[in-house]
Amino acid sequence: MALRYSHGHVHAPPSSMSSVAWMVIMGDGLHNFTDGMAIGAAFASNIAGGFSTAIAVLCHELPHELGDFAVLLKAGMSARRAVWYNVVSSALCLLGMVCGVLAGHAPSATRWLFAAAAGMFLYIALVDMMPELSTSHSKEGTFCQCLLQLMGLASGIGIMLVIAMYEHDLKNLFG
Repeated sequence: MALRYSHGHVHAPPSSMSSVAWMVIMGDGLHNFTDGMAIGAAFASNIAGGFSTAIAVLCHELPHELGDFAVLLKAGMSARRAVWYNVVSSALCLLGMVCGVLAGHAPSATRWLFAAAAGMFLYIALVDMMPELSTSHSKEGTFCQCLLQLMGLASGIGIMLVIAMYEHDLKNLFG
């Protein structure tokens, strides 16, 4: 008769905030600071570019912040505390925007700020989202899942195309 030892992986949430929650808060704060710098640099260049960058960041940040909120709740944080930490990390976007406006008056600095922001957007898309999108949870839903992903990608590209096509109208409207 063999003895069998088993270990369950269901644990109670920790009494204090887990390291995952701290990692999410710190990473999101840095990310929001970088987004703010890109928005500030874009507004320093021209107002139309600032609005298009702000819209792009908004479209990217809404699902990101909701995901961070869900992770914080899963880490055992109360909803009120998770909202508070999300607001605090989001406030770093304003600080980043001030730094971006100040640095954006130098054209060489603006290029570097935009390059860093674009690199961060690509990093998030390729490292964080692609592994989740490529896993299939059922055999039957693979085609439907692929179709939904392609529709989401096409709508994102379409929104950015519309912003790029009508950016000059924003410039004429505000400048």
